Amino acid sequence: MEQLNHRKADARVQILNPDGTPFANRPVQIDQTSHEFLFGCGAFDAVALMKIPDGQRKAFLRQRMEKWLALFNYGTLPFYWGRYEPEEGKTAYPETMAAAKWLREQGVRVKGHPLCWHTACAPWLMQYSNEEIMRRQIERIHRDVNAYKGVIGLWDVINEVVIMPVFDKYDNAITRICKEKGRIRLVKEVFAAAMESDPDAVLLINDFNTSVSYEILLEGLLEAGVPISAIGIQSHQHQGYWGLDKLNNVLERFSRFGLPIHFTENTLISGAIMPAHIEDLNDWQVDSWPSTPEGEERQAREISEMYTVLFSHPLVEAITTWDFNDGCWLKAPSGFVREDNSEKPSYYALQKLIHGDWETHQTLTTDANGCLSFTGFKGGYALKADGKTAKLDLKDAVSASLTLT
Repeated sequence: MEQLNHRKADARVQILNPDGTPFANRPVQIDQTSHEFLFGCGAFDAVALMKIPDGQRKAFLRQRMEKWLALFNYGTLPFYWGRYEPEEGKTAYPETMAAAKWLREQGVRVKGHPLCWHTACAPWLMQYSNEEIMRRQIERIHRDVNAYKGVIGLWDVINEVVIMPVFDKYDNAITRICKEKGRIRLVKEVFAAAMESDPDAVLLINDFNTSVSYEILLEGLLEAGVPISAIGIQSHQHQGYWGLDKLNNVLERFSRFGLPIHFTENTLISGAIMPAHIEDLNDWQVDSWPSTPEGEERQAREISEMYTVLFSHPLVEAITTWDFNDGCWLKAPSGFVREDNSEKPSYYALQKLIHGDWETHQTLTTDANGCLSFTGFKGGYALKADGKTAKLDLKDAVSASLTLT
């Protein structure tokens, strides 16, 4: 796995007994307990889990999230303005914060999605002038980024800007201000607001448009000094797997900016492929969209290939699959589990990669000075011996003394 050397680091560690003497010539079990790389998925069910009362549905969602947690270390929570604040001043803060804190307690990093978007926008904004809409948009960013600081450290600051000013499906407040200000000015202002509120946050721009239009927008934004932390690329593949050629082409074109790349919304389905003539995926409205045995095998193969290519690329820092279970957006068979929570082949295929091929577990013997060396995938480690444990954070090459406790 030479192509994965950038995902690994070297450790030289001296293991000490509780009394400070070397733990010499003894076996030590080395187990990776967490990943530095962000293996993510939509975690919207965590919000529902915090909100609904005890009962059968809560137990069902808890079971689903247990399976979610067995795979992922990174979750996206919903901040669509129209859903998060359906009435002005009445927000989904209690259940969203509870979900974010609960995920953090499970060792999951959390991202909020999105702070500014023309779709799923708050309808009550339409009563205001463009100037007032903009003021409230900035106010909203300050309010929410500040409120979740220390709990949510990543944000999709603005979503789908390429289409934003020309979006014509329906009138909305954000398209109005984007038309007036222009893309670059709007993006600059919303990023500035997010940066002011949390200078340590990872701030993303996110788009489904992977054409040259997105590249041109990024060029303009970077030239204007917009503090983009990472480039978000959506990859909803309801009309079929991109394949290696497109995947590598997208990686090559967006790598030229030298910024981290996050695949923010990935979808690969396990049923019939959506017809190619559909331009807006939202126009594909069906009563049901079943998963099939052949489709499930195909989905598992495609997920394995795509994740392997992305994990191998040095600029890719995160991959988020959008739906954990079937039957979500567009009723698509897009999940790792079926609607009844049973695992699909893709669940086990990804589990094999994340917690098998790409995770370090080994037993080594210390030398006369209690020292041992190993190379492992970047992340957190537990070193165990004689019923005691020492912890190690392996992000870069490290040389350390650790005491078993």
